[in-house]
Amino acid sequence: MMDTNNQNPTSADVPATAETGGSTTPEAAAQPRNEALETEHGSTVIDDNVVGKIAGIAAREVSGVHNLGGGAARMWGAVRESLTASTNVQQGVNVVVENGHADVAVAIIAEYGVAIHELANAIRENVTIAVTRMTGLIVDRVDVTVHDVNLPEQNTEEEAVRNEPTYPANGQVLEQ
Repeated sequence: MMDTNNQNPTSADVPATAETGGSTTPEAAAQPRNEALETEHGSTVIDDNVVGKIAGIAAREVSGVHNLGGGAARMWGAVRESLTASTNVQQGVNVVVENGHADVAVAIIAEYGVAIHELANAIRENVTIAVTRMTGLIVDRVDVTVHDVNLPEQNTEEEAVRNEPTYPANGQVLEQ
């Protein structure tokens, strides 16, 4: 039974409002404060690009992942690699970092023969562990989209193209 003589409300009795220093948005109420990134001495802000790189590398480490990205992302990635000789580790990864929490979306090409549901769970676990360990962010979710399955025949065709001799302008075969 409530004591009606006590006129001083406790903090539990007062709703969170802008005046009381609390947030009224449902998102803020659902997400606890990230103590690792917000301290009494200051806060740490980690950019989406940093988390995207970590997540991309972690996803590629999982056995059964052939490549990251959908068709268009892989096409532009191949063009970029041919021009700059660098790989975009964020290809196929989208990240949203907000209030010390991260949401990650990974698009993959799976190797033929792997159990896709187990592969997705392994990607989720590896990405979550890597991002949390390296950034201190709380990973709320990792969504995995499988865009394709790499068939064994595709690998032999790609290797045959890579192993073809290269002919410079003078017509001589270069050693590889």
